[in-house]
Parts: sequence; C-alpha cells; structure tokens
Amino acid sequence: MSARTTRPLAAVSLKTYLGQADTLAWLEAVRGVAVTGPAGVDLLVLPVATALPDAARVLGAVGVRVGAQDCSWTPPGAYTGELPAELLAEVGAEVVEIGHAERTGVLGEDAAVTAAKAAAAVRAGLVPLVCVGEDERVSPEAAASRCAAQLDAALRDVPEGPVLVAYEPEWAIGADEPAGPDHVRAVCRRLRTHLDAHRPDHRLLYGGTAGPGVFTRLHPDVDGLFLGRRAHEVAALAEVIEEMARVAGPAPVAP
Repeated sequence: MSARTTRPLAAVSLKTYLGQADTLAWLEAVRGVAVTGPAGVDLLVLPVATALPDAARVLGAVGVRVGAQDCSWTPPGAYTGELPAELLAEVGAEVVEIGHAERTGVLGEDAAVTAAKAAAAVRAGLVPLVCVGEDERVSPEAAASRCAAQLDAALRDVPEGPVLVAYEPEWAIGADEPAGPDHVRAVCRRLRTHLDAHRPDHRLLYGGTAGPGVFTRLHPDVDGLFLGRRAHEVAALAEVIEEMARVAGPAPVAP
C-alpha cells in the first residue's frame, strides 16, 4: 500500500539564478508566505548550496523543508570541490535532487553517476528527489516507459524508503509553456502504477515550466509541482500555494 500523503507539495529550485544576497532576501519573503499562507500544503526549497545553512535557519522554524540541488557520489575525503551528502545533511538539507536533465544533458552525468549519487544521498539520510523525463515528444506510453526505466536505474542501489519523483519532460524545461495536461496526466497515471508497485512511499510531482494554473489542470494525477523560474517571484509561488490548497482541499483527519 502506498504511504504517500494526500497533502500537495510545492517544491522550488532556485538553480543559480540568484546571488547570495538575493537568495537570502527571497528566503525571508518565502518565510512570510509560509507563515501567512493556507495550511495543508507542504513546501520544499532547494537554494544554491552556499545558502543551505541560512535556508534551514530561516525556513526550518516555520515548517518548510530544505533540500540541495545536487550531491557528490563521493564520501567525505580527498575529493576537491565536491559536496558530500553527509555535509549537506549536516547543514540542514533533508532532500537532494538527483538526475536533473541539466546534470545529465549539459554536464554529461550518466546513469551510473546518477545511481551512485542517489545511493550516497540515502546513506546520509537524505530523501532523493529523482528527476525523470523523455527527451523528445513521444506517446504517453513511450514516455512513461522511459521514465520508469530512468527511475529504476537511478534507484537500483537504494533500499525501500521514501522518494520524491519529478516528471519533467526535457522538451518542456525552460519552454514558454508546460507540457499539455492530457499528456502529463496520462504519463503520470502510468508512472504512478509503476511507483505503487515498486516504490510505494512516494510523491509524484510535475516540473517543466510549471507555475500558477498548472496544478489545477493536473490534480489528482500529481501530488504537487517542482517549480523553477516561475516561482522565483514570491508572489507567483504564493499564488501556486493558494491554488494547491483550494484544489486539493483539506487533508483528511487521521482517526
């Protein structure tokens, strides 16, 4: 049986768009949104690595989880410039993003590196946020098959446990518009079936030019959104959170 929560999740990656000072200002603004916004929506923020301790301090007190955009597959030691998962956990990260198309396509990380990073993250007590997606427009059946294969490869050395999955068709990342809702929902229904069978403790997100209005078109086939540049404006993030609360409704009370 799936252990996933019914609460929607808004996850935001800042990538490296903002400098340190602008990131700290953004975090303070998001703290205000978390305090005054509606209940029933979980928020996860992935800032640039240098801001992780500040993010944990500013956001942790108001229930916002903090994650890292990447980690090293290496343990602590003689690996100049790397960011071991253990170090990320020490400074407040709870989640780490794995396998984003910019890591695999732009920086050339292959499936073996992605799998090693996921295993390192879990050993350090971090929850992997695994990005999957087809690189060209194909049928939902073909897209879901590719995504399931990517997910299985990334988690091949990871024991059973919680996982976040972001479906991000590569052709929609940074595009003017997100992928069409019929395509996304069809892919996510098939991917959900695969996850229920193999990784029941999961939450499935959509990313790829996600922003206000997208969750309404995709719910309930996704558990949330993985937001990029369209959430770098705090007002837009607040709008997404309000939308999620309205669309998903109050979470059921446990008996």
